[in-house]
Amino acid sequence: MIRQHHSLAIEGNELSEEQITAILENKRVLGPEKQIMEVQNALKVYDSLMAFNPTQEKHLLKAHKLLMQGLFKNAGKYRTGQVGILKGTKVSHVAPPAKNVPHLMGELFSFLQKDHEISVIIKACVFHYELEFIHPFEDGNGRMGRLWQQLLLMKHSPVFEYISTETLIHKKQMQYYSALEKSDKAGDSTAFLEFSLEVILAALNNFKANQRPPKASVRDRIHYALEHFGESSFSRKIYMELFPEISTATASRDLALAVREQKVTITGEKAEATYKASRPK
Repeated sequence: MIRQHHSLAIEGNELSEEQITAILENKRVLGPEKQIMEVQNALKVYDSLMAFNPTQEKHLLKAHKLLMQGLFKNAGKYRTGQVGILKGTKVSHVAPPAKNVPHLMGELFSFLQKDHEISVIIKACVFHYELEFIHPFEDGNGRMGRLWQQLLLMKHSPVFEYISTETLIHKKQMQYYSALEKSDKAGDSTAFLEFSLEVILAALNNFKANQRPPKASVRDRIHYALEHFGESSFSRKIYMELFPEISTATASRDLALAVREQKVTITGEKAEATYKASRPK
């Protein structure tokens, strides 16, 4: 839901996450009819996203039709007229002639299907840029570029089902458009590729950080060790093998606390000491 919100927000949709949640729950929402329809369409696409094959051109057209249905009459079809992209009052990009679009899109899908030596992550970024450059549709090109990049990444690795590059693109919206413009001026996708890879790396690092388990407390460690060793004796060295992240000094403090609290009994001294769970009295 959040990735749909951020992708639509980039395109100027002003509905909040709360309103999108309400639409998802089939509740009535007050707002511009077009923006509500955009959200409804996006929810349908994302619900069936994994059913699309990102290397098949017909699936791109099918997804575009679903995404843009009811918003304009040529949903699911390539444009037939010339288009330019405005930045303020100036044209920042003139897309290739409409007659070239089918050929260019065919070549782009051939790139996805055949260049096996190129990483899928690189392909996903390049595809996103090239789709924006070709601008194959009358409307919805930005949404489709981000959607297809996300789909390619999700098909590449299940981890991307939990990572939304669109969310980070939304947070770096100005850099996103700047990277597109730099690549247009340079005549290649390098600037956009660098931006996209930075976004993906940041998303992966953020996901990894959020997946780290909370740091165990001393009593958590003692409890786990007593369950693990049961009635068997163990040394400080063996205790540390259970918790490789702690130091010798920390292990000594853990075990000293366990002795004071009569959770274990100790035999011997210092490094030669052995420990054993105390029997209930």
